[in-house]
Amino acid sequence: MNTAANQTPARRIALGLEYDGSAFSGFQKQSSPALPTVQGSLETAISRVADTSITTTCAGRTDAGVHATCQIVHFDTPVDRGIKAWTEGVNSLLPDSVRVLWAHAVSDEFHARFSATARRYHYVILQRDTASALLAGKVTHWRGKLNVAAMHEAAQMLLGERDFSSFRAAGCQSKTPNRNVHHARVVQYGAYIVLDIAANAFLQHMVRNIAGTLLDIGQGKYPAGWMRELLGKADRTQASMTAPGDGLYLSSVTYPDSFALPIQLNLPPLLLGSSGYERIS
Repeated sequence: MNTAANQTPARRIALGLEYDGSAFSGFQKQSSPALPTVQGSLETAISRVADTSITTTCAGRTDAGVHATCQIVHFDTPVDRGIKAWTEGVNSLLPDSVRVLWAHAVSDEFHARFSATARRYHYVILQRDTASALLAGKVTHWRGKLNVAAMHEAAQMLLGERDFSSFRAAGCQSKTPNRNVHHARVVQYGAYIVLDIAANAFLQHMVRNIAGTLLDIGQGKYPAGWMRELLGKADRTQASMTAPGDGLYLSSVTYPDSFALPIQLNLPPLLLGSSGYERIS
């Protein structure tokens, strides 16, 4: 690769990504190069277009099997290839399961992670006796009836600035367990039940751990008020099992308007056009 180009001033580019996480060991590159990751695939493609080694930074590291309809990354490049190269050119080098939706030149002040003021996730449950032949790996399949009203009631207890230690993975490296949940709701239409949750940031496995607890509440193992008790205990061992990653989508990241990023809420594709769209948009 061209090392002389590294002497020129760097430009910062932000990208909006969509990916199917089914075949990946999460977004972040792993110590073993044999493990496929979104970041690894993306950096390989961008580096070929830039003709120099490129490192990316994302808004939020998604787990293995977790999807994104609106992941944001940034990278610095010593060359100006143009927006078309950072979209169409990079896409031509990516696997079909990863796509750059848009590219936008930003100032050096922009940081995909630290400039973000909120992240939003949707967790999708398919409630029916038979698993889907078309949505394997895209939804969490659930047999039996769930009490959606109780799940929604419990989700309201998550709102505000709280200690989320009960929903924090043991390996989480965050300096604090405190997060500020802006909204949380559970809605149903047809066979789909959706947890829609947004916060300033999330702890490792936080959404999946919350989803696991809501599933236990939904099937009647515990009352809705159990969510408040778990928050007060601040003990991960007291809460439910971590829900599968299949149904989880990073669907939006919020930044100050001054960066003028072309971000829109991107719902999981199976929800688009649904009669319930307005209820979760």
